[in-house]
Order: sequence, then C-alpha cells, then structure tokens
Amino acid sequence: MGVDLSGAGPRESWCGVTGDAPSGRAAPGIRFAGIGDEAAADLTGQLDALRRLGWTAIELRTVDGVAVADLDERAFAALADEIAAAGLDVVCVDSRIANWNRPITGRFEDDVRELRRLARRCATLGTRFVRVMSYPNSGLDEEEWGRRVLDRMARLVRQAEQEGLVLLHENCSGWAGARADRMHELLDRAGGPALRLLFDIGNGVPYGYDARALLDEIIDHVAHVHVKDARTGPDGRVTYTLPGDGESAVRSCLRALVDHGYTGSWSIEPHTRLQPHEGQDTTGADGVAEFVRYGRCLARLVRQEFLSDRVPGGGGRHG
Repeated sequence: MGVDLSGAGPRESWCGVTGDAPSGRAAPGIRFAGIGDEAAADLTGQLDALRRLGWTAIELRTVDGVAVADLDERAFAALADEIAAAGLDVVCVDSRIANWNRPITGRFEDDVRELRRLARRCATLGTRFVRVMSYPNSGLDEEEWGRRVLDRMARLVRQAEQEGLVLLHENCSGWAGARADRMHELLDRAGGPALRLLFDIGNGVPYGYDARALLDEIIDHVAHVHVKDARTGPDGRVTYTLPGDGESAVRSCLRALVDHGYTGSWSIEPHTRLQPHEGQDTTGADGVAEFVRYGRCLARLVRQEFLSDRVPGGGGRHG
C-alpha cells in the first residue's frame, strides 16, 4: 500500500489547504482529534501537530514506537503529565487487543494483561475508550473461528465493564472486521454497555467493501470515527489520499453521521507516513507538517459540507 497526498490522478486535489488553524469543533457535538503517532514517533512532535491544528483532543497508540500499555511507569507518568500540560483530552487509546498481530490461535493472556494495564492508564488519561479488533483467523474453519472469537470477546467485554472501560471494535482486521452481520452478532452475543463500534471510513478500500453501505447498517452503534481516505489504482495498489480525494465516500459518511445525530470525535488517521499493519514508518522530519496539512484539509471539507448550512443539533447520543 502506498501514499498519495496529492490526490494523484486525472485532477488536482480539491483541497487547497491554507495556513489558518481550524477550530477544534467539527460540528455541534463533534470534535476533531488525531492519532498522534501518525504525525511523529515522539510525543513532542505529536503534541506539536495538535497544537498547530488548534485541536484539543488526541488519540494515543504509540510513543517512540512503544505501545501505551508497554511504556514503563516513568515514561507513562511523563506522557500523562505532558498531555495534561498541553491541555489535551485523550479520546481513545488504540490497543493491540485482537489486532492483525494477534490471531485467534494466539495467547489470550496477552490481551487480558494488556487490558488490565490499560484500565489503570486510561483512568489516569481520563478516557474510557479502548480500540480493539476481532482476531484474524489462523487455519481454523469459519465456524470454529467465530466460536472462539465470540468467547474471547465476551470475556474481554466483561473485564472491560468491571474496569470501567468501553471497548471500541474497529472495522479492520478480524472476524467481524468487514461484515455488518458479524458486528451485530458480536454486539448481541459478546456485548453489553462496554462494547461499541469504531467506524474507520477509509478501511473499505483496502479490505474490499463499500464503507458507506457498511455504515448504514451499523450507525446506531458507532461511538468513535477514524477519518481516512484511499483509492485503488489500475494495478490494484491501494494508496492513501487527502480526505475527500479518494474512493471512501468521506463526505457521504460524515454527512450520514451528522444527520443521524452522532456526537463524539472525528479522529484523523492519514496513513500518509505511518502504516503499522504494513510495517511502514516514514514520518521523519515532515510527518508533523503532513499531519497538519491533512487536518486542515478535513476542517475545510467540514466547513464546506456542514457549517455553510444548517447542521442538525439533536439526535441520539453516541459514546
């Protein structure tokens, strides 16, 4: 998978990004956020990116390449202090629980241990949301794969509820990653108040499904949103683009969420320099600048699509 920040194709990118710092509010009840390590590996760079955008919310995944759960106590204390000093809210912590590196045949103890540690750390950071997936397969038949996933997820959900956390299942790698019927089954059979859905707009292109069609089937359960965009080239290669330049129906998905009364965060995950599932990290010196460019592009899209007309202020609450 590649990167296409220019919106490469037959036309120029629609997003003529200016240098102004957009508001941290996307629409009534919705705020902008971003996954920090998409801008920079180090916390200083991550915080600088959000500061330059004028946003007050961050989503955490890694710092200096180390997952939040794996930071030693001193490093985590420094992380929490710096985020508080920067005046940022943490909207979600992205765990490795049930993700692409932890197949269903792997050690369940790793996920239990990570969730236990994150419970304490999320309390310090002031968030209840923990991103999870639903275990890629590893040689099992479909029925056994599903049975094991539902069993494991039910136990994790009970643990999360006891710890005061909410697990957010992402439409990404795993048993329920790309199918609305399985997401509903996961919610029905393994869920409860401690399990909701995280909708990533850009995942439909690399995983081969219509993101807007999926959203229509699960929108009642969406508590957090990742904004990402992508397109598939003639050679089948997926490239990631500025929001609105790809094939992910970003505008349509955001409009559906607003019209449905979604309240929560729209958190950018550009994949312009960092693609963890591909082992790619080229953030380098310009990662912050590209992240800021991406955020400003999204803010401009939102101004054009929503803030120029009447935006519904009511609806059901999510999260």
